[in-house]
Order: sequence, then structure tokens, then C-alpha cells
Amino acid sequence: MFKWYVTLILAVETVALIALLFVAPNPVVWLLAPGVPLTVILALVLHSRKDRVSRWAWRLSPERIMHHRSQPARADSPEEISNSIVERTAEIRRALGEDSRSEVRLEMCALGYRACVNDMITLTHLVNEEAPSASIFRRLKLRRARKRAIEALSATRQTLPPGLLRAEHQERQ
Repeated sequence: MFKWYVTLILAVETVALIALLFVAPNPVVWLLAPGVPLTVILALVLHSRKDRVSRWAWRLSPERIMHHRSQPARADSPEEISNSIVERTAEIRRALGEDSRSEVRLEMCALGYRACVNDMITLTHLVNEEAPSASIFRRLKLRRARKRAIEALSATRQTLPPGLLRAEHQERQ
């Protein structure tokens, strides 16, 4: 199909140049004449790139995708977990502060809060693990990260409607 398009474009350009020979003066035709070879060159370059991409996609396999790792997996630091908790709890408070209080929105906020509490447990575990061997400055950083997360969780807990996190609430549904 690509060859047909290139052939059609070249034929139209050639016919247009021949028509210009009869209508326009010679200098105009000589200025437009390099368009035909440039079209051929451009078509060849585009065709080679298209072939290169199709060959690359053809060689791609599920095994290659599974084995490809752009970055090695690393554990989150306590500061990153704390920042994540603070951001998510702020988003939960924002969602609860909006006008519409649908059941679905409340359930999603409760699920988000539970995920933050689970991350808080992980954060506490990491801080307790790292603190004994850390320097005094690192301990202060760890304590500050844990305190930020605790404050964010308690502020979010206060904005949740009463009874939302109880087991009876989930059983009613």
C-alpha cells in the first residue's frame, strides 16, 4: 500500500511539472524539479523507519516484557511512606468535605483510610527496626515522619462519619 501511495504522489508531481513546463517559465520549473527526488528520498526514509519499528514489535515477546526491569525494586523509606499517608489522608478529607456524601464515596474513603492505617503499621515497624542503629539526626527524622503520619491519620479519623469503620456498617450492605 505504501508503494502505491508513493507511486501516486510521484506521478502527480511529474504530471504537475510537465504541465508547468507548458504554462510557467523555465526558472520556476527548475526550482520545483528537486521536489521529485526529495519525495523519493523521504519515502525511503519513512519506509525504513516503519520497517524498523515493525521488526522491533515482531521480536517483542511476553518473556522479554516479563524479564525487562527498568529499575530494580526497592523498599520504600519511612519518609516516603509517611508522605504517602499524608497525601492520601488529605485527599480523603477533601473528598469528605465535598457536598455530595454518597454511600459509595463514604465506602471508598473508608477503604482509603484502612489502607493508610495498614501503611502506618508498616511505617511504625520500619521506624522501630531502623531507630536503634540510626544516628540521632536520623532518629529525629524518623520520629518526625511518624508524627506527621499520626497527625494526618487522626485528622482524617475525626472527619469520618461516626460508625463508618465499624463492622456493622459493612454487614448492613
